[in-house]
Amino acid sequence: MSSIKTVVVTGGAKGIGLGCTLKFLADGVTVVCADLDESALQQLSNSHPSNKFIGRKVDVSSEIQIKELAEEVSRNFGKIDALVNCAGIQTYGTVTETSEELWDKTFNVNVKSMFLTAKHFVPLLKANGKGAIVNISSVQSLVSQKGVVAYSASKGAINALTRALAIDLAEFQIRANAVLPGSVDTPMLRNAAELFKGDKSVDQIVADWGKGHPLGRVAKPSEIGDLVSFLCSDSSTFITGGSYVIDGGLTSQVAVVLPD
Repeated sequence: MSSIKTVVVTGGAKGIGLGCTLKFLADGVTVVCADLDESALQQLSNSHPSNKFIGRKVDVSSEIQIKELAEEVSRNFGKIDALVNCAGIQTYGTVTETSEELWDKTFNVNVKSMFLTAKHFVPLLKANGKGAIVNISSVQSLVSQKGVVAYSASKGAINALTRALAIDLAEFQIRANAVLPGSVDTPMLRNAAELFKGDKSVDQIVADWGKGHPLGRVAKPSEIGDLVSFLCSDSSTFITGGSYVIDGGLTSQVAVVLPD
């Protein structure tokens, strides 16, 4: 049983967000899940009690929609224990290839959304007397591959935003931390594999990418959910302002391989 009672999860119906949602639900936590995918929300709603899972279709880059969700949560619960921001998109392009529209969309979904949820849900964390914010970033906030300039920059911004939140909210006993996954077996990763698979299957590409991690595989969403749950819980009450890598050893290695 978790030490928290109510959590808001954005992007919580698929991928890493789903891994977090399912972990919280398994621990008896009430989850308010904001996502754009209505069918995924409905699937979760069908398989979980209505008093434990509340799914809402929300564009997290819209202040009006985030404000409306926060007002609904305030009416129904009065307070929350944690806010978990998982909503995000992967975009591609170098700085010369990336349009202003794509740059803005990447930052609106990946970064602005976290500013908006914090702005409107922090009062509900304050009402609780303590709480936690966990923002899903990426190892690409620390290192980068080719052709992901907007995505990589947005993830770096998440780390900085998280540190600022941690400092500003510490006096209220509200903690803020970022989680930096490596490759995770999600629809987003598989969409990327579809783009770059060539003559291989998506499963082969995902397996190939997994071999780039010292543990020899990509992560499961549930493994990210375990870390997020810990950072929201009363087992981590002195942890704030951190960026926690969970990448199977990916960023601990160098590209140079010694000969046998």
